Amino acid sequence: MKEDKNILQDSFGRNHAYLRISLIERCNLRCTYCMPEEGVKLSPKSHLMTYEEIYDIAKTFVKHGVTKIRLTGGEPLIRKDIPIILEKLATLPVELSITSNAVIIDKFIDVLKANGVNKINVSLDSLNEVKFQHITRRHEFKKVYNNILLLVNEGFKVKVNAVLMKGFNDNEIIDFINLTKDLPISVRFIEFMPFDGNKWDMSKMVSYAEVMEYVQTSFSKEQIERLKDAPNDTSKNYKIKGYKGSFAIISSVTNPFCDSCNRLRLTANGQLKNCLFSATESDLLTTLREGKSIEPIIQKAVGAKLKIRGGMDTLEKLQEPKLHNNNRSMITIGG
Repeated sequence: MKEDKNILQDSFGRNHAYLRISLIERCNLRCTYCMPEEGVKLSPKSHLMTYEEIYDIAKTFVKHGVTKIRLTGGEPLIRKDIPIILEKLATLPVELSITSNAVIIDKFIDVLKANGVNKINVSLDSLNEVKFQHITRRHEFKKVYNNILLLVNEGFKVKVNAVLMKGFNDNEIIDFINLTKDLPISVRFIEFMPFDGNKWDMSKMVSYAEVMEYVQTSFSKEQIERLKDAPNDTSKNYKIKGYKGSFAIISSVTNPFCDSCNRLRLTANGQLKNCLFSATESDLLTTLREGKSIEPIIQKAVGAKLKIRGGMDTLEKLQEPKLHNNNRSMITIGG
């Protein structure tokens, strides 16, 4: 393979510098939009990447231009060798970050700091304890909320991700935004997306436009400040003037950001997904264990990336169950 060939550039000229690595398929919560009610069939332990394999695969991606790695799950912090994984990946010239539900993150403050992990995304879909229990099927609200405050006090840059569902938590949009008055956090509202087993339909989704209707009803035009989005950003960013933090909307369904996508996903069992919505995967782990180069597989997978949402380029296609039911459940993809 020629070294001057960018294997992380797809046929639309998009360069992929951001790798999201799922460390584990298990989680200590059971969020309804992420995990089917009946659970998921877990990969045998022998099929999951070891910390050495995670490092070896990551190193290959970094060699070809990846500059940012985010660790996801399931819940990545329940993996017993997470300190070793962090230590190994911290030796690479990348920005290392993590997504967590924050249930046990207080136990890892020192480990995260020691390995340069400063950016934490926390999943929190309701500020109401009863609703939190309903959606997560667990009684962990106070722990999660207090750990968000702990992370802020410890100097981490915190983003709070809330998946909005109509009739469930859309009436909390302003409550979430008001969290940013005194906390220097970014609250990000995510449109409910279709995955296997999460009973998605369009009527449950709260769109970008609907979120802004709530905002414009509660705040004056002069109070709402549109922020400049970062390159390759998935979100449209705002803040209320005078508030310490900000808020954003990730509109993967109604206003996808595919043109500037620079993301690839590696599942816990070593499968490369070139798009969150793609039903196809490329097996890197088997090839790695055979002692062969994974670079040709990466190049082929990236080159095959479709222009928009794994080929679902219209809302009509997105509403066709057979087009997204062949995808994984979100918990086995990685957030």
